[in-house]
Amino acid sequence: VQLQASGGGLVQAGGSLRLSCRASRMISSTFWATDFGWYRQAPGKQRELVAGVSRDGSKDYGDSVKGRFTISRDSAKKTVYLQMNSLKSEDTAVYYCNARGTNIDYWGEGTLVTVSS
Repeated sequence: VQLQASGGGLVQAGGSLRLSCRASRMISSTFWATDFGWYRQAPGKQRELVAGVSRDGSKDYGDSVKGRFTISRDSAKKTVYLQMNSLKSEDTAVYYCNARGTNIDYWGEGTLVTVSS
């Protein structure tokens, strides 16, 4: 299974970006049964959970992004999104998509988000 992350880039503080994570080779029934998460890792820091969406649609967020970021999933497109609004310089990091389920723990290649102040 390949997780294709995209949407990163350079944005000014206060701006928005939308990250996408496409599970192109995952069969639909597996996608339905899989929990997804977005993590990030800033230079010199540990990887941290940004947002997660479970198979039943429940969502959770890291404290630093609550109210600014929204995670969603589109089963028809086998894609998970992370809408990031009101970006801050401290959101600068490499963002990774993760898929987790029964016998599944996949990581996509990261996408770099740089927020200029």
